[in-house]
Amino acid sequence: MIHKDTVENYSGTMAELAEEIGNLKYDALSGFLNLLSNKIEKDGDKDKSRNRVKLAKNLHNCSNKLKKCKESIDKAWVICEPYTK
Repeated sequence: MIHKDTVENYSGTMAELAEEIGNLKYDALSGFLNLLSNKIEKDGDKDKSRNRVKLAKNLHNCSNKLKKCKESIDKAWVICEPYTK
């Protein structure tokens, strides 16, 4: 896999992308964080199978922290959702 410096089919900057993602409704943001966490966990699993122990450990740590972020956004959504209707 070749890691890229930009997101294909997105012409904005990384700062703009972060802003766009941050502007998602919290339930949608939760879904994104879940997908990102799963992707990074999968990458960690691949690196672990290649005996890249340090890299795998850090990727799994990142994935776990993203899952915690998702849980926090889920709680924020519970608070905000009644006001979005």
